[in-house]
Amino acid sequence: MSQYDAPIPAMRFIIENLVGLDEIATLPGFEDATPDVAAAILDEAGKFTGEVLAPLNRVGDRQGCRVEDGVVTTPDGWREAYDAFRDGGWSTIGAPSAFGGQNMPKLVATAVTEMLQTANLGFSLMPMLTDGAAAALLTAGSHELKQKYLPKMVAGEWGGTMNLTEPQAGSDLAAIRTRAEPAGDGSYRIAGQKIFITYGEHELTENIIHLVLGRLPDAPAGVKGISLFVVPKFLVNDDGSLGARNDVRCVSLEHKLGIHGSPTCVMAFGDAGGATGYLVGEPNRGLEYMFIMMNEARFGVGLQGVSIAERAYQQALAYANERVQGRDAITGVNNVPIVAHPDVRRMLLRMKSRTQAARMLAYWVAGQFDLAHAHPDAPVRETARLMVDFLIPVVKGWSTEIGNDSAYLGVQVHGGMGFIEETGAAQHMRDARILTIYEGTTGIQANDLLCRKLLRGGSEGLTLLGGQMRAVVASLKTVDDETIAAFVPRLETCLEQFEAAAWHLLDAGKRDAGNALWVAVPFLMLMGTACGAWMWGKAALAAKGLLDRGEGDPEFNREQIALAQFYMTHVATEAAGYAETVTEGLRMNRVALRA
Repeated sequence: MSQYDAPIPAMRFIIENLVGLDEIATLPGFEDATPDVAAAILDEAGKFTGEVLAPLNRVGDRQGCRVEDGVVTTPDGWREAYDAFRDGGWSTIGAPSAFGGQNMPKLVATAVTEMLQTANLGFSLMPMLTDGAAAALLTAGSHELKQKYLPKMVAGEWGGTMNLTEPQAGSDLAAIRTRAEPAGDGSYRIAGQKIFITYGEHELTENIIHLVLGRLPDAPAGVKGISLFVVPKFLVNDDGSLGARNDVRCVSLEHKLGIHGSPTCVMAFGDAGGATGYLVGEPNRGLEYMFIMMNEARFGVGLQGVSIAERAYQQALAYANERVQGRDAITGVNNVPIVAHPDVRRMLLRMKSRTQAARMLAYWVAGQFDLAHAHPDAPVRETARLMVDFLIPVVKGWSTEIGNDSAYLGVQVHGGMGFIEETGAAQHMRDARILTIYEGTTGIQANDLLCRKLLRGGSEGLTLLGGQMRAVVASLKTVDDETIAAFVPRLETCLEQFEAAAWHLLDAGKRDAGNALWVAVPFLMLMGTACGAWMWGKAALAAKGLLDRGEGDPEFNREQIALAQFYMTHVATEAAGYAETVTEGLRMNRVALRA
């Protein structure tokens, strides 16, 4: 199935009622981001992604990319679609106006990005990596580097990549061996090989700006000796024109389980004497700078979890409405669409409620990004930054696990036809599988959440989040609605289980951080489940308010309350198991593993 209809009503509901675009639009620099402007952008993005990108999703999966003599060719239609993407100004949505961007809040840009990713995940990876590379240059690059590279990257004329790991390194970046030798003219000669480089080579843009981690000759060992370099595919002359081809080439393409339309390259730097590179920021601070890009990418990958879950849900729902089979257990009618069967409805509601929960959390964090960037009051900026840092591992880890689960359920809804490639359901399952791995596996996200954010960061983030959660429960208790009143106790229990387990883990981790890592992933899943319940509480509160005031679509608003009820009874109840694992599952690392 190639059709994709962007869920714009759900997106606008979150942006306008849960996150508060009207408040963000009052921040310095965001004054143009009124609800009307945002709605117009979302409508146009929905048309572009549905009409141009979505039909190419299956094309990319079937054809994949090709490489010959180091030249990579993307699937049929990719080049024309990218030209339309660039010419439509979609690369400029969230970029700063100083470099040609539209300076829209991250909240608005996030909704547009979700549409791009849902319509065509493989295609969307190139803009995502370019945005991340631009963010790293914007934060750490010199004035000269910014002026030379950012305008073209923002305009979509040049692409960007991140080159981190190497064959021997994997997730341990302390083991990278790429060398950077000073050339005597302010530049460096880069030599080494990088793997898993998304869009490392392609024909969509006239230049590709690689951000490469490497070591200077006098660098200390480990991660403290890593520096960051800009290494363009084509050197850039002083007047901005393209010069000679740099000593950079694609050695081969990785043969992947999914996202076939995205070229994942093995890149060689310096085979002919050394690729010309330029230092970003200060020596030996490369990993710190790259984490700027990685943080953006982790948020983006978390959003991909939402995107693939949405695409799998839409396809499964369409199939369930079309496929006629069996007897309705309630009415007794024979030969009904399978959407009438209770277990199929359960699977579809699980997909929809968790997808919307993850979307709400991602959008809320995007709003915190905007507050951290632009709010005039320093305490507000600091609080927002803390919430972003605390929740990024959850957005990335929990949302991508949801994406995998929803893609799995999508195949299950199709039954045997889901196992047949022609239906397209299997593509989503294959595409989704990478999401829990790249930019840090779920285990790495969980370790980051536990060690850096909870143990090292102290209780401040947990205290702030707990206060936000309890405030929603208190507000819901004052609402006169039978459905809401019925699920509030379950919401309250879920949040209490999360907080109790978190404080227990904080105490246990301070005494023995190594053993606390044993339950890091269950804790991340617990926190995600609780955050989803919190978001659905906020959604039910907002929907009830709209109903009481006679605003919005009443059917949509009633549906939000019903979905909140489903989440509380079918998903939030899982928090109890995670919480017990967190509190009782420590010190299991001595269990023997035998064949």
